[in-house]
Amino acid sequence: MADQSEGQTLKPISPERVAEELKKLAEDRNAGASPDVYEQRFARMIGELRDRRIDGDRAAIMAMLQPLKDDGTISENYWFHLLDSLGLN
Repeated sequence: MADQSEGQTLKPISPERVAEELKKLAEDRNAGASPDVYEQRFARMIGELRDRRIDGDRAAIMAMLQPLKDDGTISENYWFHLLDSLGLN
């Protein structure tokens, strides 16, 4: 992760990008990646999202992410972890 200089703010991440990254994580998990690797990458993504924030309001973010829960891309446990971590719950 890049160093944040004083006075410099990081650009927020688009909801579309978050969805893409979650899909990549799910593809790796489904391809046989270790659960520990999945957990570590998921946690790293949450940390980056906390630092940079997701661009858009709650409705836009949820509209982009909800289909990933509905189609099973992200499990219910990770879904609630994601929402809680980002203050969207």
